[in-house]
Amino acid sequence: MKKTVDAMGDACPIPVVKTKKVIEELKAQGGTVETFVDNEIAVQNLTKLGKSSGYSVLSEKLEEKKFRVEIQVTAGEAAQMQEQEPSCIPDMRRRNTVVVISSQCMGEGDPELGTALMKSYIYALSQQDQLPSTILFYNSGVKLACQDAPTLEDLKSLEAQGVEILACGTCLNFYGLSEKLQAGSVTNMYVIAEKMSQASLIIKP
Repeated sequence: MKKTVDAMGDACPIPVVKTKKVIEELKAQGGTVETFVDNEIAVQNLTKLGKSSGYSVLSEKLEEKKFRVEIQVTAGEAAQMQEQEPSCIPDMRRRNTVVVISSQCMGEGDPELGTALMKSYIYALSQQDQLPSTILFYNSGVKLACQDAPTLEDLKSLEAQGVEILACGTCLNFYGLSEKLQAGSVTNMYVIAEKMSQASLIIKP
């Protein structure tokens, strides 16, 4: 039996989650699952998923931003699936690192440049082998986690990988954004102070 998973355009870890679900369906009788994705990181994650379970994995690039990963599920012969949630980054190790973002711009100077730099920073952060445990947003930084922000996709990807995202409720109220938070959850200054005081490392871009 062959089943197809369309994960084109899906952010990590959705391709892995979708594929794992189909593998579970095929384990009793065996079969093949082919997953289509649009980036090489997803290919690496799916390859790790298949090989860690004892299955044969093949992958190929079909065209620009289109890849196919085929996992052969052999009934009764593969190793047991790992019980923990699939990680998007192989062998990822998190310290209690907290990133604090107090502005929608990165650095001082031209606001347009600062906005572009912050967007690039958050994307780069989402691609690190070692992710932070928490990202705190306050002052105008909360705008980055709200509706129509150019950083939303990357923040949702970080959140899907287990990074805690917290936005200051007072700040959201001040900017009239209380109903527009799209990534993470609302917090207060007590929790922000607590997270920072308990952190092993604080990063402020």
